Amino acid sequence: MDNQVTLVEVGLRDGLQNEKTPVFPAQRAEWFDALVAAGHRRIEAGSFVSPRWVPQMAGTDEVMSLIHKPAHVTAEVLVPNRKGLEAALQTSAEVMAVFTAASESFNRKNINCSIEESIERFRPVVEGAKASGRRVRGYVSCVVGCPYEGHIQPAQVAHVTQSLLALGVDEISLGDTIGVARPREIHALLDAIIPDTGTDILALHCHDTYGQAIANISAGLERGIRIFDSAVAGLGGCPYARGATGNVATEDVLYLLEGEGFATGVDLHKVAKLGASICSTLSRDNPSRTGRALTR
Repeated sequence: MDNQVTLVEVGLRDGLQNEKTPVFPAQRAEWFDALVAAGHRRIEAGSFVSPRWVPQMAGTDEVMSLIHKPAHVTAEVLVPNRKGLEAALQTSAEVMAVFTAASESFNRKNINCSIEESIERFRPVVEGAKASGRRVRGYVSCVVGCPYEGHIQPAQVAHVTQSLLALGVDEISLGDTIGVARPREIHALLDAIIPDTGTDILALHCHDTYGQAIANISAGLERGIRIFDSAVAGLGGCPYARGATGNVATEDVLYLLEGEGFATGVDLHKVAKLGASICSTLSRDNPSRTGRALTR
């Protein structure tokens, strides 16, 4: 069994973008460096979206200029369009991410276009990123459920996945955005996708609304998935989904992986300490049970 697992730390982008307390670039850069010190090798540093739409992500270029990034660490940023790509290419970010949904309704609410239109918007972004030697990650949200359409068919997710791969995307992150999935649904999703993609280019991005994220990650491990997104202190949420909590906490994922014999290179105790500090700064409760247990 391959016991090496890669964690993609998404707290500084997907996590912070929905937090109410403003976090300035210098603080975000300090947290990035702390995540590096804890052993993370892949970290989302922010996004190049309009600050008018996502104020918390303003100054991502400044974050990128302030971080201290060793050669073995990859900084990743979300780029929604050509303008965002142009700004991102002025930084040292090695991975550009694009974002669509498996739900037409969610896509229209979130990025104001259809799935097909979003794919076409990404074409110049992917081409430009690849031409500059950058890798491209494709996020697919609402892979099991949508707040507007309910259950999403696995075949629909497979179709969107193939559309992104046809553009030249290097990796697909499958997001249970509103946290409704359970292991049986994760298995059904992977049944529809793995035969065409294999497991090496797939990641799971689980939210913990119903407390099933760790169970769903276990299901992914059973199927050979070895890349998982997580957020320090379970930062984040989904503004379009009632009751949707944040991403699965990195601390909880690390505790699971260590117990099951998987190696990540990330120090659980350092992450827990950082998570407690971040929660204090944001004046929020820490949803990570592991984090709370280790920092009482």
